[in-house]
Amino acid sequence: MSFLIKENNRDQNMKSWHLDRRTFLLGTGVSMALPYMEAMGEQAQAADLPPRMCAMYFPFGISLPKEGSDLHKWRWFPDGEGKDFTFNESLKSLESVRKSVTVIGGMSHPNGRRMGGHDTGDTFLTGALFDKKLLHNTVSVDQVAANAIGSQTRFSSLTMSTDGGVGEPTRSSTLSYDDKGRPVPALNQPEMIFNRMFGSADADLQRNHRRLRSASSMLDLVLEDSNSLRRRLGRRDQEKLDEYLSSVRQIEQRVKNTQKWLDIPLPSLTDEERDVLKLEADTEAPKEYMRTMYDLMWLAFKTDSTRVATYQIASMADASSVAGPFPFREGFKANLHSLAHGWNKPEGAVALGEWDKFMVEQLTYFLERLQSTQEGDGTLLDRTMVLYGSSNSTTHNNSNYPLVFAGGNKLGLSHNQFLKVNNDIPMSNLFVTMLNKMGVDTPAFNDSTGELLQVQA
Repeated sequence: MSFLIKENNRDQNMKSWHLDRRTFLLGTGVSMALPYMEAMGEQAQAADLPPRMCAMYFPFGISLPKEGSDLHKWRWFPDGEGKDFTFNESLKSLESVRKSVTVIGGMSHPNGRRMGGHDTGDTFLTGALFDKKLLHNTVSVDQVAANAIGSQTRFSSLTMSTDGGVGEPTRSSTLSYDDKGRPVPALNQPEMIFNRMFGSADADLQRNHRRLRSASSMLDLVLEDSNSLRRRLGRRDQEKLDEYLSSVRQIEQRVKNTQKWLDIPLPSLTDEERDVLKLEADTEAPKEYMRTMYDLMWLAFKTDSTRVATYQIASMADASSVAGPFPFREGFKANLHSLAHGWNKPEGAVALGEWDKFMVEQLTYFLERLQSTQEGDGTLLDRTMVLYGSSNSTTHNNSNYPLVFAGGNKLGLSHNQFLKVNNDIPMSNLFVTMLNKMGVDTPAFNDSTGELLQVQA
């Protein structure tokens, strides 16, 4: 098997030890983009490093007991306002990335308030009026960005969800919609996503699949000749290359380990059987699955395979959603939908709050990974905008969306705040800001009235 290092559009003025920003390790039918290295320094000035954006969604809302009640600590929204705020239990893990986080309260899509309580997942990134009589959506904010800048990367965007595909109207299993309002199918199999990012786009898929399965790993297809690259790098870049390849190996292994859980339904058990069941064997499955999906986004951004990604963590079709039983597998006593319905009951508010905390801990894992990845004069998080939230505040309530907006500090965004906005500021204002920070000149998006100035430096 022959291997080579390919450098696209190499500048004739580059020195022999410099690498082009678009450098790949290549094996037969496999390509793997490299992360930023010091040897790319002359081409990767701060102004040239790319902006990125991603959005994650979860359904059915959050725990929101009354302020000042005995259950106050399980309120999803922080205490205080502006820079003077304190995370409650649900968001406490975000303290480690506080300087790169804005929690937004009071914001929603005006059209969403006119829709059914569980009909708004389809419109989280579109802001459209989408009901059972007008089954027509509009373009999502990620696809506006992908249409504008997608040609600069191997993939214009990465669309993922727990359930995969498109689902059905009002119970969509994707967040992304094209410029005609048609759903973009989401990928949900980690191994498929991994292979899609690093497998050959030109090889016959079946032949490629058989070849990859016969190899010890995809990395083995590019590692044999990586030593020729290492010899051209300085010590720090050698360490960075080794760290990067090690990270890819870990993600690849995690993909293989978590793949088996997706097709295993939760068994139906009697009370007697539940009493003797040892849940330790599968309570880690949701955590490992979500972290694997976050890892894949991190890897896609780090290698500049794409600059736009979405990830829907469960859909409104709870009864049939792969994520419906996730709380069961983490030791909770209800499925996702039933858990959300207990938000205003003492025991239910605590249980839902603990689930909120679990979910945000996975988000924090992703943000910390971005923050720990150096890129040029900052980190990957500094140039990646991350939106996380739901189109319900509490189940059936389509206002006051729980939103975390993070990253992009080097894109001109200002964080470390709990931002409370008036109900008349549409969520589309945030989308206009995100698109403009992506370099996509966007004076308006759907029902926007301008930019969200409060998150700008």
